[in-house]
Amino acid sequence: MYHPFSVAETIKTAWNVLKRNFVPLIVYSVISLFIYEFVDFLKAFILIDDDMVSRLIIILLQMVVQAYIGLSFYKLILTLMDREYYEFEFKDIIPSFKMAFNFIVIGLLLGILFAILFFLYVLAERNLGYPSIFETLELIFVMYLGLRCIFCICFIVDDNSAPLESLKQSFEITKDNFFKTLSIFIIIIAILILALIPVIAIMNFFGLDENNGGFVFRLAFYCWFILTFPFIQVIIMVTYRKLVYSHLDVDDDIAETN
Repeated sequence: MYHPFSVAETIKTAWNVLKRNFVPLIVYSVISLFIYEFVDFLKAFILIDDDMVSRLIIILLQMVVQAYIGLSFYKLILTLMDREYYEFEFKDIIPSFKMAFNFIVIGLLLGILFAILFFLYVLAERNLGYPSIFETLELIFVMYLGLRCIFCICFIVDDNSAPLESLKQSFEITKDNFFKTLSIFIIIIAILILALIPVIAIMNFFGLDENNGGFVFRLAFYCWFILTFPFIQVIIMVTYRKLVYSHLDVDDDIAETN
């Protein structure tokens, strides 16, 4: 392979993409956060009776909102990465109904998988007497599967792929780069933890927590979300693109963003 995937090059490119497009990504993060909070606000009115129908309505609403926000953010990042080649408008980053539907199908498939794993865990706990071992095996399996299929959403956005097709494509591009992909996500987790350290330090200094410093706690969370969410998403999208180019063994076009 003449175009191997590089972890260091991926992080460097992601950082440069973030620097070049910091303002639109931060603005979109603020908009996303506002929409999430608005949906939570609606819960107070929809879940008045706390019945099953109300819960199903709010779950469906959250899935649709999550689909459009997540997909549009990915489309925005891809568009910003490629904008040197063409002009774009706001409508260009709005995902189609088909994309949103495919996103929801992926979510439902994952939900079914987790339900099956939980059922197997309960059976193991009751019949085999080795719940901790089974739980560890399940965790390893979920982590492995998650890394192999994490880019299926990217293919839905970039190639308008169907759910099963996108899962297959994600497995293909990570086949020869599993441990390098794992390294990327270890770095992502490290970024999230490092970004939390000053927030936790400030809260502890003033003796605040979610109960006695609710407003400050939420404000700190908002700042953490707005500053970390764009970078994490950019890393994922840049990783996706570089894995695709490495899999196809072609020149890396996004190297021009360095």
